[in-house]
Amino acid sequence: MSSLELSEEFSLRQMTVWQFKWKIQQAMASSRQHKLNGLVHVDEFFVGEYEEGKTGRSTDSKKKLVIVALEIIDTKDRVGRAYAQVIERASSKEFLPFFEAYISKDAHVVTDVWKGYLPLKKDYPNLKQMPSDKGKNFPQVHIHIMNIQGWLRGIHHHCSKERLQGYLDEYHFRYNRRAFMGSIFDLLIERMVFNKPKRMYSNNL
Repeated sequence: MSSLELSEEFSLRQMTVWQFKWKIQQAMASSRQHKLNGLVHVDEFFVGEYEEGKTGRSTDSKKKLVIVALEIIDTKDRVGRAYAQVIERASSKEFLPFFEAYISKDAHVVTDVWKGYLPLKKDYPNLKQMPSDKGKNFPQVHIHIMNIQGWLRGIHHHCSKERLQGYLDEYHFRYNRRAFMGSIFDLLIERMVFNKPKRMYSNNL
């Protein structure tokens, strides 16, 4: 539910709900203990409104750039876990920390032919590059991207750029546990209890 819907449901100020939701999203951040393995497809996408004249991987765009990695289980469109992270630009310097946090060095990583991925082959010897062909060679990860974008537009309408990572963490906390929905609520409550205290309000957000 959006913070506006929750505020109406419980007769609370929308800002109060929004701030508390942010604290919950931080408890949903990945533990980074279970790296993706096997076949992993990686791509980037933008979040934000369409800007006339801004195409490709433009670094001066007002939109936020996100990198995403998705496990591919087999050729029958079955997929495993996924992670996403906000980055500043599509460069190997920005890509590498994401790879190191979420992808096993033994994984067979497949990306498009963007030059920013090329230097990563030194640390990820199984990395392979192939043309995207407008997403046709990466159908599963592009469906995943469209689902994230549709979720943000359909439920939340928009999210602040400063807090986009929290929404990505929320989405993937649920996505990676879609087969264990019976225990996901209890796990979240446990994380909230043991997570470090967070300030409810910030002058910067």
